[in-house]
Amino acid sequence: MRGLIFKRLLDLAGVLLGVSILVFLMIRLIPGDAAQVMLGASGDASEEQVQQLRLKLGLNDPVPVQYLRWIGNMAQGDFGVSIWTGKPVMDDIAQRIGVTAELTFLSLLLAVVFSIPAGALMAYFRGSVSDVLMRIITITGVTMPAFWLGALLIFGWAIWFPNWQTLGSIPPFSEDPWSHLQRMFLPTLTCALPVIASLARIMRSAMIDALGQDYIRTARSKGLDEWTVTFKHALRNSLIPFVTALGIMAGYLFSGAIVVEQVYAIPGLGRLMLGAIADRNYPLIQTSILVVTCAFVVINAVIDLLYRVIDKRAGAAS
Repeated sequence: MRGLIFKRLLDLAGVLLGVSILVFLMIRLIPGDAAQVMLGASGDASEEQVQQLRLKLGLNDPVPVQYLRWIGNMAQGDFGVSIWTGKPVMDDIAQRIGVTAELTFLSLLLAVVFSIPAGALMAYFRGSVSDVLMRIITITGVTMPAFWLGALLIFGWAIWFPNWQTLGSIPPFSEDPWSHLQRMFLPTLTCALPVIASLARIMRSAMIDALGQDYIRTARSKGLDEWTVTFKHALRNSLIPFVTALGIMAGYLFSGAIVVEQVYAIPGLGRLMLGAIADRNYPLIQTSILVVTCAFVVINAVIDLLYRVIDKRAGAAS
């Protein structure tokens, strides 16, 4: 297990290094003078002001020098200062990431709670009208864009529950738990529904495959009813591919929350990143993307460890 954790840490370092290079180069390929954009697109800024900002940001140095300086500063815990707020970018990110993390966690929890029984029931009633209807529903959920689903839910909720707050600020949970959960409900549902559909289909396929194995036939030959065979014996082994897909979906949720935050006007990390991109706020863009990438890799590493807890053979092989 220690060797696996060490290997995952090395993977994390390699991924972050590769992403840092890509992000650093890509944002500098955007047309236009970054200093001019930061000072205002109207052109009111003088040439002297533009040059001063370029000097402050080190934009006059060669790109490799800029990158090495940035990496060196990060190694010392200095992730840069936001161009607009003048505060360390990690302070801005820390203020926003909590909402995004909560949205991701609630969506993932909702997806796990509903996708496992939904997929198991689809496998149990496979070939029936219920199975066909549920498969059509899951296909629709997978193909439905998050921004369209969010807009549809906002419109429908405004008709059915006119007093339900769907947009605006989110009060702290400690101050007003009901208003907080009310405000988070629709964004969580918007993030979770496509994931529920995807995981339910994966769970169904895994269950059907497990139900064709020899140990299932042995259990049936002992006289066990189909309900017990399906939900006691086949379910545990079906969780192995489910957990593997869960890691990918968890990373998708964290990064996909950016779109949902924009739809529901949630002051999370996603809106912060979009604002930073529009303002060409280099330090904030770079650090935000690295944080999202780090979260994606860490989530997948945790899921990988959980996979080995469920499947003892994988743990023994590693």
